[in-house]
Order: sequence, then structure tokens, then C-alpha cells
Amino acid sequence: MNQREINIFLERQSDTQDRNIVIIDFSNVDRWERSLGWPIGIKELSHLVKHLSVGHKYLRRFYYGEDYGPSNNSTRMKPWSKMVHEKAGAYGFEIITKRVKYIPDPNYKTGYLSKCNLDVEMAVDLVKDSGQYDKIFLFSGDGDMAYVLRYLQEALGKSSIIFCARDHLGKELIDAHRDGIIEKICFVEDFEYRLKRR
Repeated sequence: MNQREINIFLERQSDTQDRNIVIIDFSNVDRWERSLGWPIGIKELSHLVKHLSVGHKYLRRFYYGEDYGPSNNSTRMKPWSKMVHEKAGAYGFEIITKRVKYIPDPNYKTGYLSKCNLDVEMAVDLVKDSGQYDKIFLFSGDGDMAYVLRYLQEALGKSSIIFCARDHLGKELIDAHRDGIIEKICFVEDFEYRLKRR
């Protein structure tokens, strides 16, 4: 999409802004930087999201793990993790989180593999709160999410729009779009002028 098409697309969302839910899988979004070559700023993300959803804070959800390091006894969040959570809160996102797990793995430089997948939380929240919204804006290219989007569309008539980087789009989401389950796939590269951290 060019800038004119983006402006038209965003204007069209204004009719349903109070019934749109935004789901941001920030660990997924953060990985897009590798192929984009630029980081997506949380402030810039919030400026885009305000065109998609207004009103209730719980309709703008930010999913990201709390990283306390490999020690189960640690009570101090790592600076990067703490900064992400604080910034997301400051820009009006509802934060959904859980503790990052560290799994011993000698193949990694640190000796640990860190893991914090929030797909189940996103899927459960979308189903549980389906009476609160009509349209889903999902910031994730994770193909696993196609299953819940398919259910929500077929059983409850919920439409969805995906935001992701071109190199981070799961085949299942492409198939769901082809089948009419997903209304539109937006590529963040086209939104660079709105999302790029200055």
C-alpha cells in the first residue's frame, strides 16, 4: 500500500474504532527488525493503533513476557524487559504477561534457551472477550493464530486484519486469507513512515 491507500484504509476503520480489538504479540513484532533493518517503536506503534481502536483500554492489548533471567529466585526484571513494559503502559496499552522461562541448553552461548510464548493467552482472550469487539487487528505473523481466527470468523462472524513483516508471515495465515477467513494482510514495510523509531 502507498501512503494514500494507507490513509484511506485508516479512515475506513473510524466507523468501528470502538468495537475493534488490537492484539500485539510484541516478541513477534520485535523479531521483524532482523528483516526490516529498523526497529518498530512502541510510541510509533501506539500512534498507529489509535487509528484502529479507541475507547476501552482492554481493546488495545500488548502481550510480552517478563524476563527475570535464568534464576527462578530473581525478583529483578531485566532492564530491556522492564523498559518495554513501562513504555507500553505509558502509551495506553493493556499489558498481558507471564514470566519468561529459561531452559538449560548447552548448545546456546548462555547455556540457556529462553521461552515465553503467549499464543494461548491471546487465543483464550479473543474467545473469552468475543462479545466486546467485532474486528480483530493482529500484529503477528504467527501461523498458529490462524486456528483461532478461523473459529472466530466461522462461529462468531468476527473479521480480522493481520499486520506483519513480509518475511514473517506464516503459511497458515496466507491460507486463511485465501479462504476468506482473514479480511486483509497489511505489511509493516508499507507503514514504515509511521512505525520507524526516529
